[in-house]
Amino acid sequence: MKNLLILAMAMLCSVAQAQQTKETGVPAHIKSAFAKAYPQAKNVKWDNEEGKYEASFKADGVDHSVLYETNGSVFQTETSIAIAHLPKDVAEYVKAHYKNEKIKEAAKIISADGSITYEAEIKGYDLIFDEHGKFVKAQKN
Repeated sequence: MKNLLILAMAMLCSVAQAQQTKETGVPAHIKSAFAKAYPQAKNVKWDNEEGKYEASFKADGVDHSVLYETNGSVFQTETSIAIAHLPKDVAEYVKAHYKNEKIKEAAKIISADGSITYEAEIKGYDLIFDEHGKFVKAQKN
């Protein structure tokens, strides 16, 4: 009976580990870099985004995500912000070009080179703006 219990526990651990690897597929060096940079992060969700690894988490009630290159370097960070904190030209652009739409969510994105862009989510699209609020592009979400 004892051997059966040990075998069952070993199988359960093996299945859990395989499931974790299947779900995340995140290399250890990337998880380690993330843990070092964000030790306070809890309930981290990992995704594969176009060959990069994205860690999404909440800290102090604010949504964050960090996108890592396969070598473990940070590609960009994204932090949700209040819509009112977008540059004023963003709201004017949305009002002029998407008359019946309202901004649902907003984020500040900082690339590895230090450049800043803003994202305004409306129905069906993420609108990207430069640091001054000038429209850059629209992406289907």
